Amino acid sequence: MDGHVRESRADSRDKKVLMIQMAFFGGMVAINFILPRSAGALGLPLYLDNVGTLAAAVLGGYLPGIAVGYLNNIINMRGNPGNAYYVVLSTMIAASGTWLGRKGVFDRFGKALLTIPLFAFIGGVLGSILTFLLYGFGMGEGISSSFARSLLESGKLNVFWAQMTSDVLIDLVDKAITVVLVFVILKLVPERIKPSLWLTGWRQAPLSADALNAARKSITRSFSLRGKIIAIISAIMVFVAVVTTLISYLLFQTFAMRQYTYSCTSTAKLTAAELDPDRVDEYLKMGVDDPAYRKVEDRLESIRRGNPDIEYIYVYRFLEDGVEVVFDLDTPEVKGQEPGDIIELEEYLKPWKQALLNGEPIEPLLDDTIYGRLLTVFEPVYDSRGRCVCYAAADIKVADIQVSTLNFMTKVFSLFMGFYIFILALCIWLVDYHLIYPITAMTISARKFAYDNEEAREISVERLQHLDIATGDEIENLYESISKTIAETVGYLEDVKAKGEEISHMQNGLIYVLADLVESRDKNTGDHVRKTAAYVRLIMRKMKEKGVYAEALSEEYIEDVTSSAPLHDVGKIMVSDVILNKPGRLTDEEFEMMKKHTTAGSLIIDNAMSLVSDSGYLKEAKNLATYHHERWDGKGYPSGKAGEDIPLSARIMAVADVFDALVSKRSYKDPFPFEKAMDIIREGAGTQFDPRIAALFVESAEEVRTVTAAHEAMVGQEIRIVEQEADIEKEQKS
Repeated sequence: MDGHVRESRADSRDKKVLMIQMAFFGGMVAINFILPRSAGALGLPLYLDNVGTLAAAVLGGYLPGIAVGYLNNIINMRGNPGNAYYVVLSTMIAASGTWLGRKGVFDRFGKALLTIPLFAFIGGVLGSILTFLLYGFGMGEGISSSFARSLLESGKLNVFWAQMTSDVLIDLVDKAITVVLVFVILKLVPERIKPSLWLTGWRQAPLSADALNAARKSITRSFSLRGKIIAIISAIMVFVAVVTTLISYLLFQTFAMRQYTYSCTSTAKLTAAELDPDRVDEYLKMGVDDPAYRKVEDRLESIRRGNPDIEYIYVYRFLEDGVEVVFDLDTPEVKGQEPGDIIELEEYLKPWKQALLNGEPIEPLLDDTIYGRLLTVFEPVYDSRGRCVCYAAADIKVADIQVSTLNFMTKVFSLFMGFYIFILALCIWLVDYHLIYPITAMTISARKFAYDNEEAREISVERLQHLDIATGDEIENLYESISKTIAETVGYLEDVKAKGEEISHMQNGLIYVLADLVESRDKNTGDHVRKTAAYVRLIMRKMKEKGVYAEALSEEYIEDVTSSAPLHDVGKIMVSDVILNKPGRLTDEEFEMMKKHTTAGSLIIDNAMSLVSDSGYLKEAKNLATYHHERWDGKGYPSGKAGEDIPLSARIMAVADVFDALVSKRSYKDPFPFEKAMDIIREGAGTQFDPRIAALFVESAEEVRTVTAAHEAMVGQEIRIVEQEADIEKEQKS
């Protein structure tokens, strides 16, 4: 029930956030629509068409900012279709605004003002260049036209630089006001609402800021997955753009040539239609001052005005020795020839001379002339008797065709780049929330996974399960598989740990059973193996505490030595009971036999080590069994090792073994008092014992006494239990 309540609350919260986002971004689109029209109504030379775009980008991120900019240009297309070509500028401003916003630039007014040159460069410089490529510079009726016209009239700047300077200066003012208005919007939006405006698409528990930075700056062996995806998307988009652009270019070139050829042909035909073929000789005699000639010339001029693509209109009569001009309209750059003028036949027409003299139709020509590269169409004019009396001609400059092609390609490129930026932002957003962030979350959880102890393992499993990845695809399947596998692995680890502890207890128990079996043959030793093991542990703890041979005393080493301590006398299993339990002093021969328990113990443990793959603590058991009777001065047995050549564990056992022998009752002696035993250990330092270990043992006298007393009490209790059991058995028999 609680789960359903939480889910219902989460859905309600998500719907509320979505409503807030839709209201805010809708408001930003409205601002982009209202402000430019308000500025126009007030006669202000400002655009103010990116206020909403920039605010949406700073508060919402790449995708909302670019989407608002895109919508702005689409909406404004209804008033002017050419606005669609400027969508690339809006998307660039949105992308720049998001990046600067994430860097905290808009947190302070002073920093925000520093962004004005960047946005003015995008809107002014790049916008002015885009305008030139689309339409060419002219002193039209745009916002910057009057200022550009005044700069041009000053005579210091040409048309290009006058328009560029005008656009940049006006855009500086425009973007300054835009930045100020955006900063005001940012301050008006309540701080508690701002986080919900950032467009997210979590398919998991949201990552922290540090985790997000780690995801964006992920260090990989080669190229990051995010980088690869962006590179693949970009490569595909560029490939599509290149192919599309090339195809568009070829198609447009063909279409443009066809259209311009058609335009030229139509103009030449219209020109021919305005002539009276039977009066061509009269036209030549009349001259430009004759009203009838001027009337025809005016009609030809009207035809040219009706087709702005046409550069030249003229009427020629082709002769054997040249070309006779009938009509030749003036242009702003070139004054036309006078009627009756004979001009030389141009080089490009010479291959067609005979056909022209014969009055035959010829194909449209595309050649270099004295007036530049031209597309020319000659239309033969036939009189009433069917003779070709002249040719009406129309020219279009190839440069105009190239400019038209450039304008078209600029439109294609501009639309593509705007679309590319939008698609790239959308793909990155989807990749981040559906792929990169879930993978990063799993990676971070896996790296932080701790196997040290049960609590750490539980926390690690809970952290992984808390990710709650729900992408609904292979990533979610991977997450569920990892979660299940790790949870089961942790369960197996707990079982293995429990089994290991059980085996360890069993192993230690078997060691003590084995030691007790050996000890039971020696009626002199009592609880010797347990007490020496306790003394050994105490000595090593004190050594680690005081820094004596601390580099060798790892926790593993301490446990190995303590666990193997009961086996130090395992070799006594090979010694005769008669010698072990002799009440008096041993003879030299008997003592030699007794000394062999060290080498016998070494052989026994060697055999045990050969039966297991991991000998572990048995290595120290061998050292203890073999060398615990060696002396610091080299007079011990069986090898006569001296000083630090004796294994550390054996030097520790030597102190514990001798001390316990001194304070314990034997069949051949009474126990020494505690203080006397400590004096003997002190006196043996540097001769029989490692001086540092002996000194540390003596310093710990009170703790040693506690261990001794505890074991004597335990042995006394065991004796009482045995006696009670014997009494009960007697009573039952009687």
